[in-house]
Amino acid sequence: MEGLDGLLAKKKRVAKWAPDRNGSLVLSSRANWFSSSKSSKKVPSHYVTSIIDGLKKLYVKKLKPLEVAYHFSDFVSPLLANSDFDAKPMVMLLGQYSTGKTTFIKHLLKTSYPGAHIGPEPTTDRFVVVMNGPDERCVPGNTIAVQADMPFSGLTTFGTSFLSKFECSQMPHPLLENVTIVDTPGVLSGEKQRTQRSYDFTGVTSWFAAKCDLILLLFDPHKLDISDEFKRVIASLQGHDDKIRVVLNKADQVDTQQLMRVYGALMWSLGKVLNTPEVTRVYIGSFNDRPINEAPTGPVGKELFEKEQDDLLSDLKNIPKKACDRRINEFVKRARAAKIHAYIISHLKKEMPAMMGKAKKQKRLIDNLEDEFVKIQKEHHLPAGDFPNVEHFREVLSGYSIDKFEKLKPKLIQAVDDMLGYDIPELLKNFRNPYD
Repeated sequence: MEGLDGLLAKKKRVAKWAPDRNGSLVLSSRANWFSSSKSSKKVPSHYVTSIIDGLKKLYVKKLKPLEVAYHFSDFVSPLLANSDFDAKPMVMLLGQYSTGKTTFIKHLLKTSYPGAHIGPEPTTDRFVVVMNGPDERCVPGNTIAVQADMPFSGLTTFGTSFLSKFECSQMPHPLLENVTIVDTPGVLSGEKQRTQRSYDFTGVTSWFAAKCDLILLLFDPHKLDISDEFKRVIASLQGHDDKIRVVLNKADQVDTQQLMRVYGALMWSLGKVLNTPEVTRVYIGSFNDRPINEAPTGPVGKELFEKEQDDLLSDLKNIPKKACDRRINEFVKRARAAKIHAYIISHLKKEMPAMMGKAKKQKRLIDNLEDEFVKIQKEHHLPAGDFPNVEHFREVLSGYSIDKFEKLKPKLIQAVDDMLGYDIPELLKNFRNPYD
């Protein structure tokens, strides 16, 4: 990416927020890879920490009781820990094998991370979290999942078979001080994805998607077909459309005419999978250490790739600035999901008979779950788009006895309403986002 060499060459001048004599955070004289030239104002040190601390307190006091009462962690997302609030912003790369995911990370870091493998065949066989650390090392998944200061404890629900295919790669790097990068195995084609992986690949992808600030979908001009498995993976990103960016990598391997055809075919394929009326933004470029190949596309192509790469770079640079807003956004989204989940569970409980025929009624409720969702939607005036996936909910629900669920507790719902209506706006009013 044009200009990245110069920026990273100035490692020693990477900015850090350092306290001055008055206890306020100021940008040190060193230039930050992520900061703009306008970021020279003082930032009171309690701003960001107070917003995050405020969210932690609100979660424990008002949202967590609702989640615990209605088994939210089993149906939707595991309970949050302090490490989930304190975690650095994350970027996840997804794509079919040999689309250049690991090479993209190597290009960003200007070096290979510990344990990286690059090749034309499916080489990355595990989920790798690349993060900042004092020295270069690989930490096994079972170890990283039980560390209290890491936001990966929720991955234990996917079992030992997944944790053996998960690792954390640590290395000292100025870019990793600001973001954490998630490298993923290439999505396979055919039944191999579903039957030969020993863990729920789509479920893991969905878990990371909820935690990530940006999701990059990488495509190769020679691999435009979106397999059924990749379609399922993209479908698991539902609800996180604002985080998705599409990258057409290795674009300098085809000439201008072919590139136009490839771009059109990719847009057509994405239109069938993403199911949105809006056109998805596609970044075109060649993200590797070699100079752009001008032979197929000529100087016009080179100029196009450089502009596209600059646009993608600016997206990446803005991640830390938007991290605080993103944290609040995800928290509010979670609170709304927990409320709807409570309405669903309490409604199903209310439909159960007091004495006889409980098993038959439960089976009928599970079979007609779509109709029950419509009833709840009309009763509480809820938007249909906020309801969970019916198939997934039905699958989890079949392992429970509906009769043992809690009835609706208006006090818990009211506490979450108060949090959304008063507490969070008050928190934001007192502590404005310092990066604006």
